[in-house]
Amino acid sequence: MHLPVMPPVLPMLAKSAAGIPEPSKFAGGLSFEPKWDGFRCLVFKDGDEVELASRNTKPLTRYFPEVVAALRDCLPDRVVLDGEIFVATGDRLDFEVLQERIHPAASRIAMLSTKTPAQYVAFDLLAIGEEDVMALPFAQRRARLVEIMTAASAVVHVTRTTTDPAQAQLWFETFEGAGLDGVVAKPLGAPYAPNARTMIKIKQSRTADVVLAGYRLHKNSTPEQPLLGSLLLGLYDDDGHLQHIGVSASFTQARRVALIAELAPLTQDVADHPWGDWAQWAIANPDRVPGTQSRWTAGKDLSFVPLRPERVLEVGYDHMEGRRFRHTAHFKRWRTDRDPSSCTYEQLEEVAGYDLADILRPD
Repeated sequence: MHLPVMPPVLPMLAKSAAGIPEPSKFAGGLSFEPKWDGFRCLVFKDGDEVELASRNTKPLTRYFPEVVAALRDCLPDRVVLDGEIFVATGDRLDFEVLQERIHPAASRIAMLSTKTPAQYVAFDLLAIGEEDVMALPFAQRRARLVEIMTAASAVVHVTRTTTDPAQAQLWFETFEGAGLDGVVAKPLGAPYAPNARTMIKIKQSRTADVVLAGYRLHKNSTPEQPLLGSLLLGLYDDDGHLQHIGVSASFTQARRVALIAELAPLTQDVADHPWGDWAQWAIANPDRVPGTQSRWTAGKDLSFVPLRPERVLEVGYDHMEGRRFRHTAHFKRWRTDRDPSSCTYEQLEEVAGYDLADILRPD
């Protein structure tokens, strides 16, 4: 492979904003696009040779043979793209299913490439033919990107964009129903800057009152100095069962020490805990419940310290993946005024559905 831009390349990154930014505050204005919830992926294509690289430059090529084949069929001979690999279930993105594609067995990869095929959406152009275009402003890179496809494809797409902040706000409010992760804003006059936070991401922000059901120790915890790693969070379902909904984990070193002492009076035997049965399992499971082995972290100790479910805390989260928080929740405060039994799934916002095909349809 010989291209004007060669791997490894660290992709351009984004900083967070609370809302849709005003384009007039940026030289040249802003371009807005949907924020795809998948695996960031740079594509390097030289003839029939195609390499896929992750955000941290690790190879993804072997895991997505159907994407590689589609890229060969619909792109110019020599091109470098930035984009996202995703899997759709029905009319929405499915990150959990996407994660299953990262598997060591070639036979399983082949099976999943047919059963749960992935797709690729391109949102930036780094090189075309003999030309490195990273120094060009995004407006020019985008104009050339929309002309990049040499053949129609049901697998490879170019993301839609808008320069209208009102349209971007509408996307932010509605596209979540198709499993998307928010909106990204890109300065139209900016070059492609690897590993620099020159883009702006606007993600959903919500809160929920959840039950504290236990904690895991930090990886640096020792018998002499125990450190709390993450709080295990739960909500009660319609049958009154406490379900694991996610974790909260961002604490200072001093807070990790203090929480161990603060929560000590709540510790109980796992046999008496609502999640006691899970301690008997030693299998991977889609809910990643405490006390079980994770298929993504083979050999990692996922045991937990069970606590009597008597305390409630408020956490911030962006959105749900099935019945769990998609990302680590942010601890906000203890809610001593809340009864744990009142912390149910009913408090969570229902997101209206949206057809993913409408988002992928060309402008």
